Amino acid sequence: MEAILLEYAWVLVVLIVLEGLLAADNAVVMAVMVKHLPKDQQQKALLYGLVGAFVFRFAALFLITILVNFWQIQAIGAAYLLIMSGKHLYDTFKGNNEPDEIKEPKKQSGFWMTVLKVELADIAFAVDSILAAVAIAVTLPHLGNFDIGGINAGQFGVMFLGGLIGVIMMRFAARWFVKVLDKFPSLETAAFLIVGWVGVKLAVLALAHEKLGIIPHDFPHSTVWKTTFWIVLLAIAVGGYLIGVKNQKKHA
Repeated sequence: MEAILLEYAWVLVVLIVLEGLLAADNAVVMAVMVKHLPKDQQQKALLYGLVGAFVFRFAALFLITILVNFWQIQAIGAAYLLIMSGKHLYDTFKGNNEPDEIKEPKKQSGFWMTVLKVELADIAFAVDSILAAVAIAVTLPHLGNFDIGGINAGQFGVMFLGGLIGVIMMRFAARWFVKVLDKFPSLETAAFLIVGWVGVKLAVLALAHEKLGIIPHDFPHSTVWKTTFWIVLLAIAVGGYLIGVKNQKKHA
């Protein structure tokens, strides 16, 4: 029993690290979505979004044996993030090429529409998070003689705890990203590039689904893809930060 508990503790640590990594890119998306709101509404929108993230992750744990059959969830999430990123980049490029006197202010979503958009993104993130957690947790020996949502109770418990800690980390990360975007407005373009890159990640998950089989099923979990994803994401983040700091000094 002690050996099993140690194995569970180790997997929990791995899941917390995994959730922390996932929370980072998810938090960037949330920060970008709420940035246009007044500061008091930003915190409320993030709070509602994080409550939704917890609810969807908890629901996904119960329904994962059903949700795993629907590649459309990742596909819709991917399209949503790619369209949002593409629209921002297009508007930015278009705005930079227009004289200041004919530029029109962007029409931004209201508070509740912003919350709805955050919740829609949360659904795709929840499935992404749980699929990654299941892939790790199912390697654990069964603990207990009953299942929850088609998953062994012990495995379910460690995934639930890892997901809960991940949502808490996401809350602090999202608040930090909002502050960074406020301090360095020029980072917004880099943030939207990250949003688009996260959309690509969800698209890869959808394309690798066994019911589509457009790319190998194991590719999204391969070392090659994971390494590529994080190298590109870090390159966008570091490049955006350096450009943001340079622009900040130029206008100081």
